[in-house]
Amino acid sequence: MRDIAVFSGSAHPDLAAEICAHLDVPLSASRTSRFANDCLEVQLQESCRERDVFLIQPLVPPVQEHLVELLLMIDAARGASAGRITVVLPHYAYARSDKKDEPRISIAARLVADLLVTAGADRVLAMTLHSPQVHGFFSVPVDHLHALRELADHFGGQELSNTVVVSPDLGNAKAAAAFARRLGTPVAAGAKQRFSDDRVEISTVIGEVADRDVIVLDDEIAKGSTVLELIAHLRKLRVRSIRVACTHGLFSAGALDRLAAQDDVLEIVCTNTVPIPPAKQDPKLRVLSVAPALADAMDRIRRGKSVSTLFG
Repeated sequence: MRDIAVFSGSAHPDLAAEICAHLDVPLSASRTSRFANDCLEVQLQESCRERDVFLIQPLVPPVQEHLVELLLMIDAARGASAGRITVVLPHYAYARSDKKDEPRISIAARLVADLLVTAGADRVLAMTLHSPQVHGFFSVPVDHLHALRELADHFGGQELSNTVVVSPDLGNAKAAAAFARRLGTPVAAGAKQRFSDDRVEISTVIGEVADRDVIVLDDEIAKGSTVLELIAHLRKLRVRSIRVACTHGLFSAGALDRLAAQDDVLEIVCTNTVPIPPAKQDPKLRVLSVAPALADAMDRIRRGKSVSTLFG
């Protein structure tokens, strides 16, 4: 078993430090600097030679900046004779660009996967990819984790006898059904049509939700357009209360404020796959940590053990 070295990019150093604390290993030092012509340079400031190197970097705004930084980190580790390079992607932003739904549209999820592999990544550890097919875009092994266990543990201590889990769309219905099984509740789903990045319409909700306590589950919340549209529809169906849960709480363009302003939304739950600045915090927001799950998966990878047993 090779010695381990864990480095963090600038996107989410707090998560990297928490992961290292669970692994009981130090977070190795690195330096990212900028030349006068605005180009980035990365230096890994500890030895990588023949070590099992993990590079932790969620692709969060500014996404392009953090992507290039990650590519440079991979290249630096490869040039430093790393024994194996594992990219830890708590959030893969380009996973949303996973299909050609209009003429002459780029499929960025596949392109960025190719860039990571070309730079030198030997394997990838990801958390809640937007769609399952993105897993197949990588030509190296991918361990794909989800945060359903952490979210279910949070809600599991509540009274759920009159609760139903609702997916905003049919694409997320499989994950919502798995989440509902963990909680022992029924599941429902919205029938969604997307017209633009921030304009969606939900025509109906499939499943019984009237006079129920609802947990809305999505993989990520960015502008919150889909969830807000679903909440408006659930309100017409006379649900009793609403809680919102997701893995990736991006909360861009004031989304958290808009969600928290809904009187019938009692709680907003997300994980720390992306950093949430103090300025975005709200009394209704609860942030759960996925550091233990990522640390456990990283430890299993370095020891050559199964990662899938984490979901047993």
